[in-house]
Amino acid sequence: MIDDWFDRVSKGLTDEQKADLKKKFSRMAILSKTEQAIYAKAVDISEHYRQTWQGTGRKGQIVAPSKAAAIQIKDILDEIGHVTSDVIISPPDDRESDDSVDMTSKNRIQNFWDDMIRKYGSEEEYNRQIIKNFKSSNDPELLIVVSKLLTGFDAPRNTVLYVCKSLKEHNLLQAIARVNRLFEENDKSKQFCYIIDYEGLLGELDKALTAYSSFDGYDQEDIEGVLTDIRQEIQKLPHLHQNLWDVFKQVANKLDHEQLEQHLADDAIRDEFYIRLREFSRCLHMALSSEKTYDVYSREQLEKLKADWKRCSNLKRSVQIRYQEIVDIKEFEPKIQKLLDDHIIATPAQIIVEEVNINDPAALDKVLAENDVTAASKADRIASATKKTITENMDIDPALYMAFSKMLEDTIQAYRLKRISETDYLFKVKNIANDVAKGKRDDVPESIANNQDAQAFYGALLPVVTAKSGTGENSEHLAAQIATDVLKIIQSPNYFIVHLWQNLDAQKKLQNAIDDYFFDVVDPTFGLKFDAKELDEIEKNLMNIARARFPL
Repeated sequence: MIDDWFDRVSKGLTDEQKADLKKKFSRMAILSKTEQAIYAKAVDISEHYRQTWQGTGRKGQIVAPSKAAAIQIKDILDEIGHVTSDVIISPPDDRESDDSVDMTSKNRIQNFWDDMIRKYGSEEEYNRQIIKNFKSSNDPELLIVVSKLLTGFDAPRNTVLYVCKSLKEHNLLQAIARVNRLFEENDKSKQFCYIIDYEGLLGELDKALTAYSSFDGYDQEDIEGVLTDIRQEIQKLPHLHQNLWDVFKQVANKLDHEQLEQHLADDAIRDEFYIRLREFSRCLHMALSSEKTYDVYSREQLEKLKADWKRCSNLKRSVQIRYQEIVDIKEFEPKIQKLLDDHIIATPAQIIVEEVNINDPAALDKVLAENDVTAASKADRIASATKKTITENMDIDPALYMAFSKMLEDTIQAYRLKRISETDYLFKVKNIANDVAKGKRDDVPESIANNQDAQAFYGALLPVVTAKSGTGENSEHLAAQIATDVLKIIQSPNYFIVHLWQNLDAQKKLQNAIDDYFFDVVDPTFGLKFDAKELDEIEKNLMNIARARFPL
């Protein structure tokens, strides 16, 4: 059909002229600018960016073959409506670089330029605003260029380059460099820039670079390997997949979700699992962003890898809930979630398990009443919530909460070493949680039984008093008396003032009063002698407890 059409439009030309015309318009540079070729590439770019990068904060750049093609690509992207884009081109020029520019294209370029000048007022403002928006988190998601911004332009969000234009030697390298910038300082998630090559330019680039004279001053090893075929990276998938499952080598039944969760109870093992899952996720994300993946793996292999990713991701979320971790949102890698949402069939909605509040008896009862989890899982959730409460309250009564912490850790270890059953584990952890929620001692002298502030100071004083006077009831009563006296000093109107802990002079005055009390009362009356170093440590601990309990 094309031949018939060509014969009609070239009627009257000599054979030599016809051959010359055929040669000119059969060049790849011309064919790549046809309406259908540009439309196909624009559709492909829209879908690839939407599935791979949209919603991640990362952006892309399209190198169009001409100004008219750049404008056409934007029109097609706008028509599809999935991604936002802007065009940066130089002003119209009658001497466009391609001598095949037709009048329709010239009019398209001129009309676009007139619109930009009306909108922005000047070429400088047009360039400034679009570049500013592209570098920020605002739209556009894609920036379409022809020759501008291929050199000397750095936008760290720029992650993927769609090449729809013939580029050679240093122009190609400079274009690639535009996406080879870290998004943030120490950004570990942007290990690569991505080049989507619609022109077949990249296959021999390493070879061309080593032969290119402009790089005579560079070491060959600096030039080689500037590009890596994505197939080389996705070859790593089986190794990373195996490396991920090697975390669970010691687990007898890897299909048992409970066994996997228990294996991840240790913080170090859990952290290693997260690291390996992240590495596998990045490689899988890269693989699923390229059709070349299907040159390397079958669809069945990829389905298994995706299923394992989903299983391990769910495992990660469940252990984060079970062990009450504070989660860094960055670790979820939204680009992976966005991509795999398009590849994995959705499952029914899940109920998100809320953090256990051990101070609420009803919340504990609710956990205990759950039917779809094991006794050990319930115990782990309560233990993790109890750990958090202990950590939050450690400063207000170090002795008490250190005792709670040891009691809880001993119970956890007893279960891990199989010295107690799941049922006993849950029973003991629940009782510890109840004691922590009360936050007071039962084995204190009667004089401070109803005074939790005095009990906090008592806990800090009892070991040092016992060391001086020996164990027994006498030491307990002495520690309680000193704790009560210290509390009275702290709460005295002379020292208990607003903004005490922002006033260094007031703090020094309070510490001197406590110091005087030990010299004037504790030493002569109770017969307890402390040297300067011991006394400094005691006063430091008492002041820290006061600071935590009385945030004036």
